[in-house]
Amino acid sequence: MRLSQMLFVTLREDPAEAEIPSHKLLLRAGYMRRIGSGVYAYLPLLWRVLQKISQIVREEMNAAGAQECLLNQLQPSELWKESGRWETYTQAEGIMFALTDRQGRELGLGPTHEEVITAVARDMIRSYRQLPLNLYQIQTKFRDEIRPRFGLMRGREFIMKDAYSFDVDEAGMKRSYGKMHDAYHNILRRCGLAFRAVDADSGAIGGSGSQEFMVLAEAGEDEVLYTEDGQYAANVEKAVSRPAEAVPSSFKTYEKRETPNTPTIASLAKFLDCSPTQILKNVLYQVTYNSGMELLVLVSIRGDQDVNEVKLQNELTKLAGDYKATAVIGLKVPDAEAQQQWATQPLPLGYIAPDLPDSYIQPSKTLVAQFLRLVDQTAVELKNFVTGSNESGFHVVGANWGSQYPLPRLALDLRKASVGDRALHDPSQLLQSARGIEIGHIFQLGNKYSKALNATYTNEQGEEVPLMMGCYGVGVSRLAQAAVEQSYDKDGIIWPVAIAPYQVIVVAPNAADQDQMAAAEQIYNALNQAGVEALLDDREERAGVKFKDAELVGIPYRIVTGRSLQQGKVEVVTRATKASQEIQLDQVVATIRQWIDAELAQ
Repeated sequence: MRLSQMLFVTLREDPAEAEIPSHKLLLRAGYMRRIGSGVYAYLPLLWRVLQKISQIVREEMNAAGAQECLLNQLQPSELWKESGRWETYTQAEGIMFALTDRQGRELGLGPTHEEVITAVARDMIRSYRQLPLNLYQIQTKFRDEIRPRFGLMRGREFIMKDAYSFDVDEAGMKRSYGKMHDAYHNILRRCGLAFRAVDADSGAIGGSGSQEFMVLAEAGEDEVLYTEDGQYAANVEKAVSRPAEAVPSSFKTYEKRETPNTPTIASLAKFLDCSPTQILKNVLYQVTYNSGMELLVLVSIRGDQDVNEVKLQNELTKLAGDYKATAVIGLKVPDAEAQQQWATQPLPLGYIAPDLPDSYIQPSKTLVAQFLRLVDQTAVELKNFVTGSNESGFHVVGANWGSQYPLPRLALDLRKASVGDRALHDPSQLLQSARGIEIGHIFQLGNKYSKALNATYTNEQGEEVPLMMGCYGVGVSRLAQAAVEQSYDKDGIIWPVAIAPYQVIVVAPNAADQDQMAAAEQIYNALNQAGVEALLDDREERAGVKFKDAELVGIPYRIVTGRSLQQGKVEVVTRATKASQEIQLDQVVATIRQWIDAELAQ
């Protein structure tokens, strides 16, 4: 492609709406244009990148035995109501674009396709002889993000590959999951990216287990906790660890003490001259279920620990049936306004005890009259601890479970793992932290959707059995921007060879110089004949402009037909290192071809 014929406009200044480097660079280098909030047009250079990523994904999926298809983007609400996710996606998380057609039927623009593919399987899979089966698609998805940001990282319209496996049993599902796990490693390796696979929370998708694939980058929205030995890595929402050992309490007898102006753990520990590990803090949450019922939850946890609200929500979801519900649609620490709606008297905030009386609750038809009391496992073994007294300005010391306070029935892992914690698999390994951009997520769904939508097959014994499912997503457009976020410098993008829009850019510094242009044309044509994707900058621009644009756009290799032509040579610059060398004109194509082959073979 000749640059003079391409839709190619670069910007010298960062666009005002761009926040992170990759977003700024993709806009500045002419890869995309913002059309609306969270909506972007993919211009020719970016479309080539997306096609390359898609092809790598397609090749690895095909190699793993998956079959490509294309599913509908308009999805009837009935399917989502069958699975129980319509309210979750349209109200709780609110990420589905929902609409009503002229016949009054409710529809959604597909943010994901579990319901649709399960309906297809329900209608078409009859026998165990048709299994295992894995279907995938690459298409546009839609999600109504509350706050679209960071360009393609969190947009409302994006390109995604999603796959769905169907097996006869759990063992088969895990084999399919393993194949996808390996395929995702291959995809990211071939794209030339540094990444980490981590244990993850399954969220609204559900299932028994999942992993996220994180492209490592400082601007990543997700925090990954991992061990140096490579044996453990997890998203911070899912991570587990051994907390620090609690310091033995110095309080031997139970008593109530005046502790003015100590509403925080830090202020209380300082006032009492004790370790935060000796303190029991009690955190209040207000929960809303999709049945309309509300519940007040009191979580008791060691003072040096924080509640992991994702873990808490997952545990509360397990209890949803007790409240005639299927999902949690709201979880918050109630503010003063919320408290006024149900509290019979002002709460002793900062001084709450684990036995806060239920009489604080003004019950109603939609509000449970009792606190649900939970205790984190870090707090179960505490002895002679410090905690609130249910009276502002006072705490108690030397308290014990079973003596002063009944131990809550549900003891759960609700704490947030932190950097420096000891690993479960090896206490000598301490958790370290990295930032990552999630570009892939794989799930072991089990029979969650097949049971809900009655998708069954006949096994060898003639019995009707729910299909065992897995689902596997890769954000294709998100991966493209993540690659930029991982690899750039002050001058622009540095694309990996495998997904660069072009592998080489040939630059004639002076388009009016016939020798420079003739040599550039010769090299450009020879590269294309040799199977190298080449871009020719034949614009009538100053050499400095051409060089700056080449660096901004990030093409891996730049060939310059400049002054060295007089010695029968051209200058070749490697974008990643900016290393420059002169190569004989008759050897440059073979040399570049060799370099590219070596890069792609890694």
